[in-house]
Amino acid sequence: MTYTNILENINYPHDLKNLNRTELKQLADELREYILHNVSKTGGHLASNLGSVELTVALHYVYDTPNDKLVWDVGHQSYPHKILTGRRNKMDTLRQTNGLAGFPKRDESEYDTFGVGHSSTSISAALGMVVGNRQRGKQDKVVAIIGDGSMTAGLAFEGLNNAGWLNTDMLVILNDNEMSISENVGAVSTYLSKILAGRFYNKVKDTANKALSVVPSMQKLAHKVEEHMKGMIMPSTMFEELGFNYIGPIDGHDLDQLIDTLNELKNLTGPQFLHIVTKKGQGYKLAENDPIGYHGVSTFNPNEGMQAKASAMTYTQVFGKFLCDIAKMDNEFLAITPAMREGSGMVEFAKEYPEKFFDVGIAEQHAITFAAGVATQGIKPIVAIYSTFLQRGYDQLIHDVALQNLSVLFAIDRAGIVGADGPTHNGAFDISFLRCIPNMIIMTPSDENECYQMLYTGFRLNAPVAVRYPRGSGIGKELETFNSQLMDVGKGRVLRSGKKIAFLAFGSMVYPALEAANEIDATVCDMRFVKPLDRNLISEMVAGHDYIVTVEENAIMAGAGSACVEAMLEMGIYKKQVITIGIPDQFIEHGDPKAMLGSIGLNKNGILDRLKQLQIL
Repeated sequence: MTYTNILENINYPHDLKNLNRTELKQLADELREYILHNVSKTGGHLASNLGSVELTVALHYVYDTPNDKLVWDVGHQSYPHKILTGRRNKMDTLRQTNGLAGFPKRDESEYDTFGVGHSSTSISAALGMVVGNRQRGKQDKVVAIIGDGSMTAGLAFEGLNNAGWLNTDMLVILNDNEMSISENVGAVSTYLSKILAGRFYNKVKDTANKALSVVPSMQKLAHKVEEHMKGMIMPSTMFEELGFNYIGPIDGHDLDQLIDTLNELKNLTGPQFLHIVTKKGQGYKLAENDPIGYHGVSTFNPNEGMQAKASAMTYTQVFGKFLCDIAKMDNEFLAITPAMREGSGMVEFAKEYPEKFFDVGIAEQHAITFAAGVATQGIKPIVAIYSTFLQRGYDQLIHDVALQNLSVLFAIDRAGIVGADGPTHNGAFDISFLRCIPNMIIMTPSDENECYQMLYTGFRLNAPVAVRYPRGSGIGKELETFNSQLMDVGKGRVLRSGKKIAFLAFGSMVYPALEAANEIDATVCDMRFVKPLDRNLISEMVAGHDYIVTVEENAIMAGAGSACVEAMLEMGIYKKQVITIGIPDQFIEHGDPKAMLGSIGLNKNGILDRLKQLQIL
């Protein structure tokens, strides 16, 4: 496929400055085609990037980047930005090992002003840049670009509130496509929809201001009347109440209007808020018609669209089946997710049991405290959340759930190395930050059936419970869905008996440990529980082996291995050699998940190599 005329000659934003409006529109078309071509080969976020093409072209055309700062929220829409900022010829490495990151990353380009991956950070970060620049006497322009889905998070409004109070010169662009990953929910989304119905308000306001500008006293009076009458035309704009000058909504695919509006806003002082309306998947009909399905894609043929691929059951699907099964036998529960219905495997459950399904939007803190409130009323809440996003609700987990010892089940997806999304999405820390919390029970399933049984056990326990499981498919274990029995809390199991070395393996590392043990005739224990630990099993393994090796897909620091060492010390075991294997003290980059696990020694060969290095083998 060839890309003619314009895009092939655009290497950096300054190349845009010499283009006329017609050429800029052609560039946008070529850019959209280039994104589709490349993402279909590498996988990645598609629909959101197709929807942000014109906005990206307009921003780099109007502003003097990288001196002027663009701060992208989440980064799902940053591919056009990457292409226009010197990385076009590297797009075929997107999300691959040693290739371009899927999100803006500061050490990848000077145009990536702030590293992102989680939502709702752009406004606060942009405000910090403005204040930092001001301290240094610099007047660079700063623009935060945030999606309407990210506006459901409290952090976005904390930033808006502070920016309006400080009266800073900055621009916030709300890219409104009525979507996050799932459909947007909540009052903010409804409010923005109402604003769309009041477009003519701005036209009325502009016309009146022009007519009255020749009579200052009348203009002042009209402004006072406007504040009282505005609600008769459209709801009072919350952004203006927060101290921003609100403009919009305007068509986010109208390049001329975008450029003209940005040129005007660039020269205004004080906090500015531009509301644009875009369409996810713009220009590619399949993505336009199914923006959720084409949000994050694997490789596919653009002419045919995505095709379903047969594979072993994923842990996410196991959770989805568990929810539907529980709904058939128990009425006193509900399921909660912070905008991850699809990602957490809840689509079928949400359709069959809508009265039990609660998507609270991108609001992890609220999701957890909301669940705590539900639990006080004798209803069992199940919170489906990614490990990386649970970090955002840590205070609520401690203060609102664990401190009150409330019965909440946390189904923690994407625990461990996730692959292409990289360090912002790796679930590397949940064992470490959960096991220090009193009252918590933590389970680590080694396969699909174990996951199902642990979810069932956690559902029946009257305590805060976390079941953490990895991304992707299991090993092909059949689910014992109708024979579910409560597991013995804090009890592990011996899967293989051997000599000299005993592996204490947790979750996804049980089978790699088994593979290694088969080659060296070692014992393997599936520990099952991180908290409470099976101390009797640990004591038994210590007594019968020369070496204890813990293996986990979590940070070594404060992880499950550390818990085992602590337990041994408390039991008075001081002389036994213990080796802890897990995620090292570093952020693991993006790439193929199997390759990334191998790079840090979390597979059979890595385990054996570690033992050889220590001269145990």
